[in-house]
Amino acid sequence: MTAPTLARPAPRTADPGRLVPGVALVGAVLLVVLATLTPAGPGGGWSWGAPTVELRWYLDGLDDAGTLTQLLGNLALLVPLAVLAVLRWPSLRRPGRLLAAALTVACSIEALQWWLPLDRVVSPLDALLNTTGAVLAGLVTAAWARRRVVRAHAAS
Repeated sequence: MTAPTLARPAPRTADPGRLVPGVALVGAVLLVVLATLTPAGPGGGWSWGAPTVELRWYLDGLDDAGTLTQLLGNLALLVPLAVLAVLRWPSLRRPGRLLAAALTVACSIEALQWWLPLDRVVSPLDALLNTTGAVLAGLVTAAWARRRVVRAHAAS
């Protein structure tokens, strides 16, 4: 009778298809934190951005560079995060899961801006714009990823 041997498991190799988006995701999170959770001024505290007042400000100021920058910035804030998250976690390619994740992140940002003394405007409209940009980018990325998989299967 031979003694049992302990087989060493094969070393895990990182899947570059998951590793690269994962590493980049950390960088994207840091950029979002820097953009949203650093103090905006010396006063501390926060102010409320009433959604109807903000909506009117956006609609009335579409010809103003500052307003347009704010609007596009809010739409684009979570785009890199959404793209990388969809590539890293394929389960986020489902629209409902993507929406839930994007809304959670956007609302968490606003909650932290309310909770921390950052002298920021807490705005449900900002959360909605952040979510909209993230979901649109995530859906485009999911469609691209599905096409890529279908093409790979067709080529093999």
